[in-house]
Amino acid sequence: MIALKSKSIQFRLITESDAEFVLSLRLDSKYNEFLSQVGADLQSQKTWISSYKKDEKLGVQYYFIIERLDGTPCGTVRLYDFRNDSFCWGSWILNNDKTKYAALESAFLVYKFGFEELNFRSCHFDVMKGNEQVLSFHEKLGAKRTGEDEHNFYFKIDPKTINIMRKKYNRII
Repeated sequence: MIALKSKSIQFRLITESDAEFVLSLRLDSKYNEFLSQVGADLQSQKTWISSYKKDEKLGVQYYFIIERLDGTPCGTVRLYDFRNDSFCWGSWILNNDKTKYAALESAFLVYKFGFEELNFRSCHFDVMKGNEQVLSFHEKLGAKRTGEDEHNFYFKIDPKTINIMRKKYNRII
């Protein structure tokens, strides 16, 4: 697996010992407004992670803890829904321990993993309507809206666009 590290953050694969951290993020009203709801049961979170690890071994999905370079966890992100030549990403949460450019750096690490490690030729994802900050972020990175439904906007982005944006933001990341 390629190194997933940038100037101020790094990714590592999730383990069951991360369940309490993940649950704390997903239950915090500052971070969960635009996420699917979860119960407050730590054992259920551990069981979910254990089940997910089977998918990871099969290459079906990957769930990362985002950490500052000193090892302090500051978020999560997941790659899943692999279709033909495209992957989806989500479960993206960054807490107050994040670094200044953690959002930008983590997005580029997601694309590095999806395009360079997994060799996908595009990425599809959705953003809940009303999540203006995340909508703006993705559009500034060059993602194109491909549709919408009652709850979500749908997007697509390709490696060429990401490479152009990586050059634009190179001094930051």
